[in-house]
Amino acid sequence: MPQNWIVSVGGRTYGPFTAAQMEGFANEGRLVPHSLIARDGGPFGPAAQDPDLAPFFAAQPAPEPAPQSAPVVAAEEPQSPAPQGSVASFGRTEAETASEEPSHYVIVADMKSRSISGLEEEILSLGPAYAITPQTWVLSTELSITVVRNLLVQKLGKLDLLFVIDATHDKIAWFNYSPEQEVRVRRVWSKVSPALAHTFG
Repeated sequence: MPQNWIVSVGGRTYGPFTAAQMEGFANEGRLVPHSLIARDGGPFGPAAQDPDLAPFFAAQPAPEPAPQSAPVVAAEEPQSPAPQGSVASFGRTEAETASEEPSHYVIVADMKSRSISGLEEEILSLGPAYAITPQTWVLSTELSITVVRNLLVQKLGKLDLLFVIDATHDKIAWFNYSPEQEVRVRRVWSKVSPALAHTFG
């Protein structure tokens, strides 16, 4: 009988997913060792402690520059939407430096559970940045969109929303959006209308 897993992100559950789907999420950095998962209605625990999922993390290659891991979407290459919030915890020293020249970002937040100051301090630490509204910034940095998103997510609470636009590479990333919102965003952003299915981030 096939094994299925449920993923818990920010108090919401997603799935069930097959082993092949979970391996794909791990390879893309959407499922990380500390992601909360459960088998067939069992108790939740870290993905790395599941005997069938643990090998996925041991086999992961080193991060490559500008990976195409959902919920990072390139307009020319639509992907399936993913429940957001379970993201790889890259640090600045692990460098996914996107290119030789800086990328230009627009960052939009909707802070409901934490102070905006911690998020703003983190944005300002990434490179030249300017707040164009109280919760919207423009940023120039050599970091990839995945790294930018993952660093900023650490400053968010479970009710806070984040949307990041890489204007240089025509990519977007987000945190804490519902599956329905993700589907709508992908439909607008994609150049080609993809066949969208429920997925996991």
